[in-house]
Amino acid sequence: MWTRRAFLRTGGIGAAAFAAFTNESLARVTAAASRAAGRDVSDLARDENYWREIQQAFTLDRTVINLNNGGCCPSPRVVHEAFKRYLDISNQAPVYHMWQILEPNIETVRRRLAAEFGCDPEEMAITRNASEALQIAQLGIDLKAGDEIVTTNQDYGRMLDTWDQRVQRDGVTLKKISFPVPPASMDDLADRLLGAVTARTKVLHFCHITNLTGQIFPVRRICDAARAKGIKTIVDGAHAFAHFPFRGSDLGCDYYGTSLHKWLLAPIGTGFLYVRRENIESLWPLQPASAKRAKDIRKFEEIGTHPAANHNAIAEALGFHEGIGSERKASRLRYLRNRWADRLRANPRIRIHTSMDPAQSCAIGTVQIVGVPTGTVTTQLWDKWRIIATPIVHAEYEGVRVTPNVYTTLDEIDTFAGAMEKIASA
Repeated sequence: MWTRRAFLRTGGIGAAAFAAFTNESLARVTAAASRAAGRDVSDLARDENYWREIQQAFTLDRTVINLNNGGCCPSPRVVHEAFKRYLDISNQAPVYHMWQILEPNIETVRRRLAAEFGCDPEEMAITRNASEALQIAQLGIDLKAGDEIVTTNQDYGRMLDTWDQRVQRDGVTLKKISFPVPPASMDDLADRLLGAVTARTKVLHFCHITNLTGQIFPVRRICDAARAKGIKTIVDGAHAFAHFPFRGSDLGCDYYGTSLHKWLLAPIGTGFLYVRRENIESLWPLQPASAKRAKDIRKFEEIGTHPAANHNAIAEALGFHEGIGSERKASRLRYLRNRWADRLRANPRIRIHTSMDPAQSCAIGTVQIVGVPTGTVTTQLWDKWRIIATPIVHAEYEGVRVTPNVYTTLDEIDTFAGAMEKIASA
């Protein structure tokens, strides 16, 4: 049997490998969580001693302020070390160590991810990102000319491009609804989407939480109404999983895709696709799989040779996430978002496009300085304060998207808020 001791002997990296296996950052996070047990999450969100333990688990460049964690996030040390360790193992003899030793352990990752998400492991495929996961659903559903897809004009651009290709190739119809930012209510969001449905609608595609302003949708209400009409639902959860608490089993959707290199803090190039069991056989994979796998969720993982290190290190990311806890994490993220938003929203030149209702948002916030082009704002944030933020320029609004994470300090948040005030006053 391949053991850690055998690897240390064979790998020839001795003490360095042992240090990686005994990385203390996860233990410190777990110990901090144990000390915080029983405390109210809103109170803990303000406990800088607790969050300092979390911050110390990362190896970061603190000469820049990274407020674009919505793109992809740095992994905590324990995850990154595991990723490198798996690469070292693979590289000894990839056809054996990668395929025979590491690759089979994807089943452990599948089981643990399914437990965290809230589905059967046989309904979860490990993918490389949310785009791949969602495109499997978008391109794999049988549609014919005249069939209709309803989505929003604030869904992710790549996913809209994917539907546009089906429009061109298959003659389907794509209907994109608009909604204000922030919306009047979550019911308003549901009414707009469901109100666009016609007798020709076959698919409803929408975000669990949008990447543009961080708006959370009432997923269950929409999916239940769609199911009653025989309409399939694809939910883009790229920014939702490990961001705020929910259970996949409570969403009621047919397909769900997410990235894990965002809020779970897993290695870059990881994601998953949930497919309701009854839909697996009829959904075509992006790359053909053997007929014997027609009902097997693993047919969606048939992409040819690929690294095992990325998906195996998801296990350490899950351990880190569980060490903090979903409720504590979401409470801290909302606290960081509210800290800058509460300071800036009183400024008459500043407009916030994100709802402050905790049911409708979490870490992500989009803010506009009226009269100053958003590109100019993000350029000044970088040039003068070394702040990384994302310019959002939509046909109906624009602003700076701000996405802190658990390693973000209060000083970094306050520096951002102060910078925005200075830009607005110029």
